[in-house]
Amino acid sequence: MKKDIQIGYEYFKNNSELSDIENTLFARAKQARENAYAPYSNFLVGCSVLLENGEIFSGNNQENAAFPSGLCAERTTLFWVAANFPNEKIKKIFIVGGPREFHEKNPPIPPCGACRQSLIEYETKQNENIDLYFSSMNDVVVKVNSIKDLLPFYFDATFL
Repeated sequence: MKKDIQIGYEYFKNNSELSDIENTLFARAKQARENAYAPYSNFLVGCSVLLENGEIFSGNNQENAAFPSGLCAERTTLFWVAANFPNEKIKKIFIVGGPREFHEKNPPIPPCGACRQSLIEYETKQNENIDLYFSSMNDVVVKVNSIKDLLPFYFDATFL
């Protein structure tokens, strides 16, 4: 039996289409991107997270000469938030990434597979979808209403 998978997303051509809080998250992720430690890949990523209590936190990718020891911006931010606010729900996540030498034609950068799996863990834990936005440094933004839209064949603790 064939089953079609529908991915729900929105595409914003410029940040004037975003709400005030979305623009704040975009700005915070851009700012965090500037502080990324990426001397090997020169690929900078910033992430901002909005919690249910209204607080916003941000982080960035951190590389290491022992390549598996580095960590993406999404997981850096997510793990810090979860360690310090274990009972707060995550409402929105904004990711801004791309090469150090930004070019206007850089496409929106979605989370990598490892980050998608980590994000789905927290979405499942809180039993509530997380709005995820991703972009490059330009104003083109893609929004998905759930991490499941980026990882439709996810697995979680219910499979164990």
